[in-house]
Amino acid sequence: MGIIAIIEFLRFPFPHLPRFPLLNLLGLAVFGIMGLRLPTQKSVKVIYTGVEIGVILLVSLVGKLRMLPLILIILVIRNCFIFERQSRLIITGFAFVLFLMREVDRFQSRSLHPRPPFRPPVLAMPERWLFILLSSIVVFGLVLVFLQLLVDAVLAERRSRDELAQANAQLRRYAIRIEDMATLQERNRIAREIHDSLGHSLITFNLHLEAALRLMESNPAEAKDFLLEVKQVAATALQDVRQSVATLRSNPLQGQSLEDAIASLIQEFHKSTGILPDCQINLSHPVTPDVKMASYRIIQESLTNIYKHAKATEVSIQIWTDSRFHLMIQDNGRGFDVMQNTTGFGLQGMRERTQALGGSFTINTAPGQGCQVRVEW
Repeated sequence: MGIIAIIEFLRFPFPHLPRFPLLNLLGLAVFGIMGLRLPTQKSVKVIYTGVEIGVILLVSLVGKLRMLPLILIILVIRNCFIFERQSRLIITGFAFVLFLMREVDRFQSRSLHPRPPFRPPVLAMPERWLFILLSSIVVFGLVLVFLQLLVDAVLAERRSRDELAQANAQLRRYAIRIEDMATLQERNRIAREIHDSLGHSLITFNLHLEAALRLMESNPAEAKDFLLEVKQVAATALQDVRQSVATLRSNPLQGQSLEDAIASLIQEFHKSTGILPDCQINLSHPVTPDVKMASYRIIQESLTNIYKHAKATEVSIQIWTDSRFHLMIQDNGRGFDVMQNTTGFGLQGMRERTQALGGSFTINTAPGQGCQVRVEW
């Protein structure tokens, strides 16, 4: 629009047609101000476009605006962002017809212009003007087609970007919701473990202590036995609390390698049970932090289950990588019936951790035949 305004006040070395530059400049100012904010409501869009067309007709038919094609291009681009495809074609068709009428009018004005005296007629001029007229019409038509395709591509890219942003926002909401559900499930699991283990230990602790107090004077030897049992119960309860706290930690690895973290778990398990698990780790490929964390949690949960339920004397842990990551935890304990233990928080948590990273979780066990947990990513 700045170029249009500048050209309005330039002088050219050929005959001038009647023009009104000040009127054209005022029309350009109004047209420019209208472009600062595009309408969004349907009724306002129609009024807005009607005012635009009125301004263009005024500066074209009355003011004889020189660079009419440029302002028609601006009109087409604006309305491509305002209307849908059918309305766009109507506006584009109007712009093309107005340009065609203007060019024909200019051609007729130059053809009827009187020839200067003492100058022979040039018969080739009308044909040259006709060629220029046809060329300008074809070029302007191609420009309008190109603008339609260009704006369609821009709008399609914008829609895709908006849809992608909405999808990302929805995924973030889903991730937060899943994280909240997983956190709630983990809290429920820990609450159940504390109730089943620590609660039972504290009840036993209280009963044995009351019995020891009653027998303190009448039977000191038996009271001492009760006190020793109380000490053992307290040690068991303390170990349960430590395991629950370890489970609640946000980052149990704390910068350690997977080997060192598993070694710490094995050491704690050995102190609690007297069983030293056989651990073999062979990582030929780097392991992602997500897989490290999931592996640590699965091993931790498996050792907890072995400590509480398995009555095992041998435990083995194997980790290796080839084209996949493999984890296997096996014990020679009493096993269980998988069909009757599918709702436990421990097994369910291990399965969900594995599937969340796109892996497979299998458990092979039967009463009296030990248990084997296999995980692959």
